[in-house]
Order: sequence, then C-alpha cells, then structure tokens
Amino acid sequence: MPLRINDTAPDFTAQTTEGEIRFHEWIGDSWAILFSHPKDFTPVCTTELGYMAGLKSEFDKRGCKIVGLSVDPVDNHSRWAADIEETQGHAVNYPMIGDPELEVAKLYDMLPADAGDTSDGRTPADNATVRTVYIIGPDKKIKLMLTYPMSTGRNFDEVLRVLDSMQLTARHQVATPVNWKPGEDVIIVPAVSDEDAKAKFPGGWKAPKPYLRIVPQPE
Repeated sequence: MPLRINDTAPDFTAQTTEGEIRFHEWIGDSWAILFSHPKDFTPVCTTELGYMAGLKSEFDKRGCKIVGLSVDPVDNHSRWAADIEETQGHAVNYPMIGDPELEVAKLYDMLPADAGDTSDGRTPADNATVRTVYIIGPDKKIKLMLTYPMSTGRNFDEVLRVLDSMQLTARHQVATPVNWKPGEDVIIVPAVSDEDAKAKFPGGWKAPKPYLRIVPQPE
C-alpha cells in the first residue's frame, strides 16, 4: 500500500555508516528526517548530502535527527563521504543507511516489489524514484513527503522552514500561511471557535473574512 501523510513510518533495522539502527528506536522522542538517494557517487546527491551536513546544527537545535539512505552498500557510502567533504566543504555528520537489497526503498514504496533484491547492476535511472524526503514526528507518523526528480537538487532550507511550521502548529492551534517564515503572523485554525480564540489569543486578531483570523506568532 502507498504511504500517506499521518501513516506510521515503517520500522526497519539496517546497517548505516554509524552502525546498525532500528529506525523507531533511533528516532526516540525526536523528530526525524529521512532523505533518500538513487545511488552513490551521483552529482546532484553529492551536493545535497554536503549541504545537509552544513545545516545539521540547525536541525539539532530543533530536536530533529537526520538520516540519509542510498541504494548501495555502506562501504560505498564511506568512500562517497570523502568526495562529499572534498567537493562540498562539509563532512557527512549523520548516518547513511545502506540498502543493497532494496528493502527500505521497497518498504517506503519508493521502488516496486518486483524491482529485484540487489543494488548490483542498477543504474541511477533504475532507482530514479528513490528521491524522497520524509519528515517523521516523535509519534512516528509521517508528517511530510517530498519527491524530487534526479535532475533537481532539493531545497533543504525549505525543509527546515516546513519543520519550523510543523513544530509550531503542533504546539498551538494555528496554521502558517503561504510563504510563512518564523516570526511572521499565523492563522487561527477553523477548529477553534471565536469564543475559545479569545482565551487563547487575548490580544485579538485581524479577520478580513470570518474564516481567516490572523494573529502574531505565539511563542
């Protein structure tokens, strides 16, 4: 069955560049980002892995762990990491899952069940659909899925912005409007009545329409 938002993220045990992990146990009480790659030593993914390493401290501040996945063995990941550090200026500082038998890629519906059971001989084009970002909450539910083509580098600044929005809206009964950035106004969700909103937002709100109630971002 295809995965959807709010489905439980499939659990698995796998080898990584930092040893074996059981995914749900590794997440613990944190948020987590799993982002996948079709093959090691590919140019766009090289830039992505390096950039994500440079952003890791920002995700750490938000209590969010990072893990990569590539459809190749862990030994290849370790060799690829040297190229990433050399060309991108950042050493990979998070675990990279090896998926040489395509088990995790299939579990997350990134490859079909009949894709075979080995990464040997497969080209990046064979694995083109293994290009997804998942944000997973502490409840182990999938909060976001973004799938990119191989030719387009992912925007991890946007992933960070989405994480900020989801963490804010998990704490407060608000939603974030188009192009929202941290510190900007937010929207009171429709499930909150005006009466309840008066208690939650005593400073009041702007309402260009009854269903569009705009308030400063709560702390």
